[in-house]
Amino acid sequence: MTSGRTRFIIGFLAIPVTLYLVYVIAPYGQAFYIALTDWRGVSASPRFVGLDNFARLAGDRVFLKALWHNALLLVLLPSVTVSLALVIAFLTQRHRFYRVVFFFPQVLSVVVVAVLFQQVFRPDASGMLNAPLVALGLEPIGFLSDTSVAFWAVLGVLIWQAVGFYVVLFTAGMASIPAEVVEAAEMDGASRARIFFRITLPLLRDTVQTGWVYLGITAMDAFAIVWVMTAERGGPDSSTTVIAAEVYRNAFEYFKFGYASAMGVVLFFFTIGFSALTLRLSRRERIEF
Repeated sequence: MTSGRTRFIIGFLAIPVTLYLVYVIAPYGQAFYIALTDWRGVSASPRFVGLDNFARLAGDRVFLKALWHNALLLVLLPSVTVSLALVIAFLTQRHRFYRVVFFFPQVLSVVVVAVLFQQVFRPDASGMLNAPLVALGLEPIGFLSDTSVAFWAVLGVLIWQAVGFYVVLFTAGMASIPAEVVEAAEMDGASRARIFFRITLPLLRDTVQTGWVYLGITAMDAFAIVWVMTAERGGPDSSTTVIAAEVYRNAFEYFKFGYASAMGVVLFFFTIGFSALTLRLSRRERIEF
């Protein structure tokens, strides 16, 4: 019986595991190998350069800027988005209409969102944010042309685009909390704020952890918003660029596939390290009812 069961499991998993190895694991291995070469996309036998590409990254000003921006997004995007989504979900959990309104950005393509906010941030009277300033006789703000403002404009768009999904996610998590627990707290005179911090938030810990990891992975990418919305596709003066944008630029504009792959490898380990650290630090005993 055991032998037959083992053969059945192996036979059942053989095809999906093979497909996963060929189409997921093998490309990763290929990317790691290309990162150790000077391949420019045309040579059949690229020259092996070892860790030279990674050594160049350490002195690449643009890449270090992109790495810093990804690190900032890694901290700020999950923190702000999760905090906003939790508060909004708690305040609107009995109002379905508001959840639909907040979820609306999720139905828009990321490229559409980027083009939309290009118009919102226009640096003249036709921009939705600058129009009131111009009408009041004030100087318009260069949301996407000022190096001190552009990154924060990108962060704002990423939060706006993401928060609705997590409002719905956290609302679903709150709906699974037994009503008796909340009612008991209310009978004891607990305020809504106390119920949120002492009951709702602890019982949503697993859901928040999942959302945090997903948002961290989003922060490691942010390619489409930056590439479509910003000046110079990561500008001005690389003030909004991220690692994914530099990978694309070096691979498909400069044809430095080996160097771009080295950036991709750094991004891979950065993302894996963040996910593993988050899951490790937030590990705890599961609460069951």
